[in-house]
Amino acid sequence: MKMAVAETAARADHTADLVRLRTQISQMQRRTAQVDALPVADALAPLFPEGGLRPGAAYVLPDSAALVFALLGAASREGSWAAVIGMPDLSAEAAEGYGVVPARLALIPDPGERWLQAVSSAAEVFPLVAVRAPRAATPAETARAAARLRDRGSALLVVGDWHGADATLTLSAPEWSGLERGHGLLASRAVTLTASARRAPRPRTARVLLPGPTGGVERLTPPTTARGHLRAVAS
Repeated sequence: MKMAVAETAARADHTADLVRLRTQISQMQRRTAQVDALPVADALAPLFPEGGLRPGAAYVLPDSAALVFALLGAASREGSWAAVIGMPDLSAEAAEGYGVVPARLALIPDPGERWLQAVSSAAEVFPLVAVRAPRAATPAETARAAARLRDRGSALLVVGDWHGADATLTLSAPEWSGLERGHGLLASRAVTLTASARRAPRPRTARVLLPGPTGGVERLTPPTTARGHLRAVAS
């Protein structure tokens, strides 16, 4: 009986915390179903049919903290809140370099086996949710999460596998610059990003600096729409 009472109290505390958080964020930010897309950096916008992250959509990413930060930065600067789940090695200073506002960033570093519950709870209050999935979620699990995302209008960035994702981004052909004849400092990294989306007939590619000399993401060459991946650039 005591255990049951304790579990009930814990659930009540969790619900109360969620309500308080939702109220606080609602006071600072007005969420609306009329949002067509959450903005991303200009260098990344051509990768998406809507020009940004579509509310209710899930995007699969490679394991790149830089890309996660780059996708969060523009929306964060414009007032959107974001939650990052399951990334204990995340650097807030690095995120700030990509435009993420620390005051609008919530970190859930180690949700353990309850990571999917954390995603669903975060989607209740945050327009942007990023998670490193410790395992592949089942189709039933992703279907439930997708329904929550659509209902609340949140965009989900998943590092890992996600059944039924709206788009998958890949990163290839990295090329660092800044070292000259064996000395100097690494200044930037050029990479090719490719986005394959269910809503787009062909993959979209862009060659960007991630990071660029300023520490954020910068366009390197005009983005293109291609039938396949760009050929790797020789180092």
